[in-house]
Amino acid sequence: MSKNAIEIKGLKKVYRGRGGAEDKVALKGIDLEIPRGSLFGLLGPNGAGKSTAINILAGLVNKTEGTASIWGFDIDQNPRNARANIGVVPQELMFDAFFTPREMLDVQAGLYGVPKSERRTDELLKAVHLYDKADAYSRTLSGGMKRRLLVAKALVHNPPVLVLDEPTAGVDIELRQLLWDYVRGLHAMGTTVVLTTHYLEEAEELCDTIAIINHGEVVCCEPTEQLLKRIDEKEIVITVSDTLDAVPPPLARFKSNLRNRHQLAIKISQADANVGQVLDAVRDAGLTITDISTDETDLEDIFLQLTSSAGKAA
Repeated sequence: MSKNAIEIKGLKKVYRGRGGAEDKVALKGIDLEIPRGSLFGLLGPNGAGKSTAINILAGLVNKTEGTASIWGFDIDQNPRNARANIGVVPQELMFDAFFTPREMLDVQAGLYGVPKSERRTDELLKAVHLYDKADAYSRTLSGGMKRRLLVAKALVHNPPVLVLDEPTAGVDIELRQLLWDYVRGLHAMGTTVVLTTHYLEEAEELCDTIAIINHGEVVCCEPTEQLLKRIDEKEIVITVSDTLDAVPPPLARFKSNLRNRHQLAIKISQADANVGQVLDAVRDAGLTITDISTDETDLEDIFLQLTSSAGKAA
């Protein structure tokens, strides 16, 4: 049995153009290994290919080339077992307006062959804070409630892999926090979680490994901590009591600029300089420091750099 929850090799998807239109290549032969028990982030700009990859795993889109397996089961050779081991929470809020949450979960469990005696309908509704709406029509639920219901729906067959495709898009901060607390709990109990999100701070906080897809290609796949070390640049902001008209000569060797007449912004990397050298240069310039702060590189900086450089390369 593979140590990976999901394995993707050479996965390619081409949408054939109609009426003389050009073919659209959504995935260009990507490789990905998602370890069991991980909380894996799959990031990329709109149209990068994230949802296409997820829909192929879920059996909603047919791949053009390559292989994919879920929990050791190839999606072509063992489609039933592959799909039984994954639960997908889609971006779109798709519901039968005349079903209640309880009915929806029961029907979904039936589709997966879960016996009535083993169904966890009430347990799941309580877990996503919808038990009090169990018998209300789905059309009466708010957008946030519908989003939570989709999570419960994806878990009816107790899959070892849960995929969340932009689960907090358009969701308020309180609900987002509630959802992530629940996801952390699932992960702590052993569920492998794959997350796509536009909120980079979420990926940085939640995920142990992050892959970035751009233009149908994987541009990086690394442990989050290692990825954040890729760019070790930090910005030091120094406020001085003196009035400045230009960057003082002792600071010219750094990447320095004036934010205003009393504030200098200096970018440094560990390879080039350290904070002590910057402060020595400030003193050499005869300036009196009144405040100092640093701004570390975050995932957004890395994301923008990787996706922009990939775009230029393409």
